[in-house]
Amino acid sequence: MPGAGRESGRASSGGRWAGVSLRLRITALATAVTLVCLLGLAMAAGRGLVPLLTDAVDDELQTALSGATSDVVAGRTPASPDGLEVRVLDTAGGPTADDGAPPALTRDQVRALKAGTPVTAGDPQPVRWHGTVATAPDGSQRLVVVGTGLVGQNAAKASGSRWLLVTALVGTGVAGVAIWFAVRSALLPVARMRQSVRRLAPGERVAVPDAAAGELRALADDFNVLLDRQDATTERLRRFTGDAAHELRSPVASIRVQSEVAVANPDPQVSQEVHADVLADAERLSALLDGLLALARSDAGELPPADSVDLVDEVRAAVARAAEQPVPIVVNAMTGQAWASAAQTEIQLVLDNLLRNACRYTRTRVVVSVLAGRSDVRVLVDDDGPGVRPEHRAKVFDRFYRVSDDRARSSGGAGLGLALVAELVRRRGGRVAVGESPDGGARFTVAWPRAG
Repeated sequence: MPGAGRESGRASSGGRWAGVSLRLRITALATAVTLVCLLGLAMAAGRGLVPLLTDAVDDELQTALSGATSDVVAGRTPASPDGLEVRVLDTAGGPTADDGAPPALTRDQVRALKAGTPVTAGDPQPVRWHGTVATAPDGSQRLVVVGTGLVGQNAAKASGSRWLLVTALVGTGVAGVAIWFAVRSALLPVARMRQSVRRLAPGERVAVPDAAAGELRALADDFNVLLDRQDATTERLRRFTGDAAHELRSPVASIRVQSEVAVANPDPQVSQEVHADVLADAERLSALLDGLLALARSDAGELPPADSVDLVDEVRAAVARAAEQPVPIVVNAMTGQAWASAAQTEIQLVLDNLLRNACRYTRTRVVVSVLAGRSDVRVLVDDDGPGVRPEHRAKVFDRFYRVSDDRARSSGGAGLGLALVAELVRRRGGRVAVGESPDGGARFTVAWPRAG
């Protein structure tokens, strides 16, 4: 297909430079530019060589013409300098009584010479002529002309052009060598920095050059910022892995102990109680694994395309799914006024986690409000439980984070629900926050960009 051909052409074009060092690329590019510039200058100089030679001849002829004109005005016969020919003609270009055969000039060339314009006449041996009109002592008008042959100009042009081209090629070679060493010298500090980066131990940073090396200093700063991010990511991964292993160990150990009790006590009543406890731990383990999987997918950048989702309908559907909760859930919203830009599955997961969290800690009821702004749509979930103290509000959306009192492990949850809420909302360009509810408990606010 034509499109595939263009893509493959671009790929092969980029592949020609694959594996070529930066030094060689810069040298090749700079040398090519130098060659083009020098060749252009050589061609321009070659074209201007003949006019330059002609200008030199014109200067010499003009000097000789001035002397010859003075002789004619004074009544003397002008002499011909070496290499030049001086003729005195009548105004029609014909010979005078004291002169020999006139030069082969056309009527237009004679007219141009009388006007003071130089002409070139003759073939194949061209002659350059300068002329002017002078008045002899007897009052007659004379056309004084001075000329010289232009022999060898074409040969000089060809020879000069060849030498200019050779000079351009030699200059390009010298410039290429100089550019090679200049680029090598310029990139040497970068190579040293690269070697130092390879030898860095964990926790060390690249030495920042002095202020004079602006680009290298900026590069070292960028390297250190990258290393800081890498260390922070590694630390988060290590902490996350440790917390996940700790959270998984608890339900697995509980299931194992209860299974051992059931095996050691074959009493049907005891087995029934053990099975119920095992089921509860298995559900807790399944919820933990689902949360870890959702966070892992989010960290991997798996983001489904956004749709226009009616938040009012989704809130009411989430309330219907939470019908087994022991507390009532009140919805405050206007139908058809709040459309969010997100994936429907994400909004369902966020709402389920927020309602489950609120129902876990509230005392009498949960209030869910949907508000539409000009640029975003918000969902507010209020409970009348113990709330979240200010010192915990900045960390409550961290993974595996729990506050120390009522919102603790004993009240359920692994500390992943709110972290998942924050991750899903922020990846859509929204925001999450926790504050104080008018009912005295906690108010969780999530905002998505408004659709359209």
